[in-house]
Amino acid sequence: MSFIIDKQTLDDLGIFSRNRDVSVFGIYNSVHTRGGARILEEMFTNPLDDVEKIRSRSEVIGFFREAGLDFPFKASWFDAAEFYLSDRDVRTRVSGEQDLMYQKVRRFLKTDTEYRQIQGGITALVTILRALRLFLDTLAGNMPPAVMASSAPVLEILGSPGFARVMEGDVKKLTAEVQDTASLDNFFRYTNVAEVESVLDFIYRLDVYMSAAKVASERGFVKAEALPPGENVMDIRGLRHPALSSPVANDMTVGEDCNVIFLTGANMAGKSTFMKAFGIAVFLAHVGFPVPAASMRFSVRDGMYTTINLPDNLNRGYSHFYAEVKRLKKVALSLGTYRNMVVIFDELFRGTNVRDAYDATVAVTEAFSGIRQSIFIISTHIIEAGETLRSRCGNIRFLYLPTRMEGNTPVYTYRLQEGITEDRHGMLIIRNEGILDILN
Repeated sequence: MSFIIDKQTLDDLGIFSRNRDVSVFGIYNSVHTRGGARILEEMFTNPLDDVEKIRSRSEVIGFFREAGLDFPFKASWFDAAEFYLSDRDVRTRVSGEQDLMYQKVRRFLKTDTEYRQIQGGITALVTILRALRLFLDTLAGNMPPAVMASSAPVLEILGSPGFARVMEGDVKKLTAEVQDTASLDNFFRYTNVAEVESVLDFIYRLDVYMSAAKVASERGFVKAEALPPGENVMDIRGLRHPALSSPVANDMTVGEDCNVIFLTGANMAGKSTFMKAFGIAVFLAHVGFPVPAASMRFSVRDGMYTTINLPDNLNRGYSHFYAEVKRLKKVALSLGTYRNMVVIFDELFRGTNVRDAYDATVAVTEAFSGIRQSIFIISTHIIEAGETLRSRCGNIRFLYLPTRMEGNTPVYTYRLQEGITEDRHGMLIIRNEGILDILN
């Protein structure tokens, strides 16, 4: 089973987006091959919940980050090779028994486009195989266990008699004669296509790992240390949002003794941004990718649900409040099955009146606090609920994002502090914008 995450959470955290600058996927999507892009998307769509798999992937990316190596292949090679391999129609198979004079005439007149594409595909494929063998030879003796384990089957394929015969000599001479082209075409496209696809898949994964390593190096992202689920640790230092050009970093420690964060702060103080940054770090850590932080240690979780930008479901007749209730029910049902979760609610029960919001916030947060194996971050403007919860629950940590006043202008620090805010600046912002003057 993989890490549990749904579309609402992916949308809340901006994991996938058409805008590369604000998409977490877009930040990491600097791969060189279409196959690499496909595998990267698969990894982001299916985060891991296995500590050893997470560690293995993280180790590989960390190795390439330290090595500082560039991807040793040209994208154009793969375009030609993939186009060639995609056509399995036996009618395009090159035969050494064909009329040689007819073929020579067509080649002379440059009308045998199909044959030339096959030649080009074979040449590109051989070039890729040779570049891979050279690259792996340069890594020999320096590869970590995870890289050695994944490269061993590939090295075995490249060293087999059929593949070994194309590893030496002039590449162009391999397809100089029709008989030679026919032999290689049969070898690559038909009798050994599974081995060829296995080698290409290995290269595509190299593309993902090396690209991720380069992104992490350029942006100062770090390897997250994965721990077994039973330890119930979540310790992040210097956490920041990866899409911001000048982010403010914060520390966050959550565990079994303090598994609920009750977050308050004025409008625009940065609550939503902080919660998104936390969720993104948890997500990337379970993908096995570097995270936007100074350090991170985390116990592997079963999954994560967020409710940050919950839309009304007008097509089904749902008000915003009822959409919140339905979302909360989904989370509750999941917590009944998977107790080791991360749950983030931004401004819980904003869709109802203040009295109901207070009662519901206290009741739900108190219930969350009893599920010690899971982690919860709840933000709210109902600060009175915080005082009630403080008297009832000993495992809730109260944090707020402060606002400093400079005259009548609020200034936001975006740095977490212990406690419950007293800041109320909604009317001040309305007055500063001159809205009442305009209306009057």
